[in-house]
Formats: sequence, C-alpha cells, structure tokens
Amino acid sequence: MSTDFSIRPVGIPAPAQIVPTSNSAANEAVQTDLPVSQTVAASDTSAAVRNDLPNNQNISRQVVFDQAAASFVFQVVNDKTDAVVNQFPDEAMLRRRAYFHAEDLKSQPSRPLNTDVSA
Repeated sequence: MSTDFSIRPVGIPAPAQIVPTSNSAANEAVQTDLPVSQTVAASDTSAAVRNDLPNNQNISRQVVFDQAAASFVFQVVNDKTDAVVNQFPDEAMLRRRAYFHAEDLKSQPSRPLNTDVSA
C-alpha cells in the first residue's frame, strides 16, 4: 500500500454536548398493582444510537491513496503502535480493485513510446 498522500486533522475537535432526554415510554406506562420486583418497564425507543469510536486520545484519521487499486483509503490509526484500527474500503475490496485495475491496464492496447528526437 502506498503512503504518498496523507491528510491529517488540524486542531482538536469541539466536544459535543449530550443532552439527556426524558423516558417517554416510562412516563406513559400503565399503573399496576404488582410489587416492584415483578414489574417490567418499556424500553425507550426515542433514544439515539451512537456509533462513535471510543474517545481515545491516541488515534488519528488519515487518507491514503492506494496506487495499485487507484482509490483513496480512509483509515483510523493508533498513534502509539501505528496499527490501523479501522479503514474503508477494507483490504479485500482493495485487493479486488487492484486486480480489476491491473486487468483494465492489460486490456488497453499498448502504445509505443515516442523516443524520436527531432532536430
């Protein structure tokens, strides 16, 4: 994989404030005469799902151009170990793209190099 091109973020991202919401399902629940140990609460379906990476201070994000696959690769890298934590597209997709890119280059008619020097 080539590391000819890399983009690194500048500065620290602004922290996002998480606003707690009230549990509307619990507020609208039907009263029962059951003891607390036997009750079941409805789940809150309005809670937002978060797919953030862990708030880890030793990760960086970079963009690399893979010349064999002729595509950009977006990576999350651990700064301490230089290991790739996550990347898009994954290795299998890059190998597939590199294979098809090489096949496309083979199928193009080869052109002779123009080495004639005019005087």
